[in-house]
Amino acid sequence: MLLARLFRDPSGGVAPLLALCLIPLVGAVGAAIDYSRAASARTAMQAAGDAAALMLSKQAGTLTADQLQQNASSFFLANFSNHPEAQNVQVNATYDKGTSGYIVTVTASATVHASFLGIMGISQIPITTTGTVNWSNAKLRVALVLDNTGSMSQSGKLTALKTAATNLLTQLQNAAQSNGDVYVSIIPFVKDVNAGSGNYQANWIDWSLWDAANGTCSKSTYTNKTNCTTNNGIWTPKNHNTWNGCVTDRDQNYDTVNNGPTSGALFPAEQYSACPASLMGLTYDWTSLNSKINSMVANGSTNQAIGLAWGWQSLTNAPLTVPPLDPNYQYRQIIILLTDGLNTQDRWYGNGSNASPQVDARQQILCNNINAAGVTLYAVQVNTDGSPTSTLLQNCAGSPNKYPDPSKFFLLTSSSQIITTFQQIGTALTQLHLSK
Repeated sequence: MLLARLFRDPSGGVAPLLALCLIPLVGAVGAAIDYSRAASARTAMQAAGDAAALMLSKQAGTLTADQLQQNASSFFLANFSNHPEAQNVQVNATYDKGTSGYIVTVTASATVHASFLGIMGISQIPITTTGTVNWSNAKLRVALVLDNTGSMSQSGKLTALKTAATNLLTQLQNAAQSNGDVYVSIIPFVKDVNAGSGNYQANWIDWSLWDAANGTCSKSTYTNKTNCTTNNGIWTPKNHNTWNGCVTDRDQNYDTVNNGPTSGALFPAEQYSACPASLMGLTYDWTSLNSKINSMVANGSTNQAIGLAWGWQSLTNAPLTVPPLDPNYQYRQIIILLTDGLNTQDRWYGNGSNASPQVDARQQILCNNINAAGVTLYAVQVNTDGSPTSTLLQNCAGSPNKYPDPSKFFLLTSSSQIITTFQQIGTALTQLHLSK
């Protein structure tokens, strides 16, 4: 026999060995090709599932089970249309509320035809993926405490701030699945804060300082109550409806806490000539919030502390209306403070021109209290003129269980960075966390 003679012939010994090795070698190469095609399809399937889960997360709370399934298939197939090698594609979506938040899961399965593995009895390679989006059931309450002092008119800072703030509002609005998921307050500040002139009849206002400085004397030479009465004149305060809405710091130590307006803790009215735009309490009226941002103008000296105090007050306590907390949810309270200058003046200290360490000291106590209350405080310093980096703002920036928190402090050297920084903060507040 020819084959037998070949095996007995030593000169032909390599050929049969090569023939024997060739079969598994070809099979291994073919298997590698088949599995490579399947792995490529699975990678694309994972990306399509992740994208579908992320898209569904933005609307899952408003969909029926059938709509959820239909949208999942549409989203998935739109991102997986270029992979005809995957056959028998099946997509399934679920939406669940867990103990710590919400979960959208998109699972997908398919088979990839095996061209080479068929000789080994394997005709199909199954592939499966799972894309999951988890997000917390925490609701956001955000206070924007924004510097409106005169220096904000320089280098385009106020213009950039308006753009940044409106962009941030859009991010927060888009993160809300339903009304009330996100509330925002806006606190423009200078030396004072404008609590709204329409509140002149409110019982939380202390009129003693205002009455002493705004009125007429029976002896027309004198323009304040002290001089008038000292010189035997009769002082008549103006009608409170002429108040421009500005309030100054509360009595110490109420200026560093968020107590409601009880006796001794009222808010002193002041007719500050550079009164900023009026503040806005917590709301999800996005149109009004944007209008408030656009109404801001730059004027006056810097008192970061009063802005922070009202920002904290807006999240937690009267006189502003604070929506009640739903015990079924967790709440994250956020203050974003942006300022371009050092503190120069408050009710007691400073002249409005030079940095005041006394104002800083009051603010540091306030920051300590805000952080101790579990409020996350972002501090953004816009430094376009080479001023010193604010140690105070670095020490104020904090988050629950970490105070100070360097990741919450931002030092900016150009106006354009205001826009990118607010976008970064907005992303941190609203980003959904994708898990595989």
